[in-house]
Amino acid sequence: MSAEIPAEIRTDIVVRPVRDVDAEALGRVHATCWHETYDHLISKAALEKISPKRMAELWTHWAVQGPEFTMRAALVGGEIVGFAGSGPARDRDAPRGRELYFIYLLDAWHGTGIGQQLFDAVVGKGEELYLWVADDNPRAHRFYARNGFTLDGSTHTEPFLGETLTEVRFVR
Repeated sequence: MSAEIPAEIRTDIVVRPVRDVDAEALGRVHATCWHETYDHLISKAALEKISPKRMAELWTHWAVQGPEFTMRAALVGGEIVGFAGSGPARDRDAPRGRELYFIYLLDAWHGTGIGQQLFDAVVGKGEELYLWVADDNPRAHRFYARNGFTLDGSTHTEPFLGETLTEVRFVR
């Protein structure tokens, strides 16, 4: 199915908890999303290090974390097209007790409302939390601003696939 049918009239969109049996599909989607998201920020050689198999191995662990972690997958027509996760803050100087770790959605599904559904599934209404996002990711910046986040002025450089990625922090 294509992403051209508006999300509000699609009946085959499901957002549900991630399951351990999703690891292989999540690995494929995760690897694809990283290519789609970071191709202008990270070298092609670094991105070639990403394999769906390696990402699937990570998901076998992420899928079975404790109840304080919220991991959700978005499916269209039974196929995973995106995922999101939140949980306890990872930073020592965290401005909030919880962190939005990630929201990734295949490019073909951007603008359909599925990203918002994922966000709503892992973040409580009005919940105070923070997140880190690539400095050069204007689409994500707009999405988080629409959801009540503001930049707090903090930045850091993260090692990413053997290179570095500058991230900025949003807080709500």
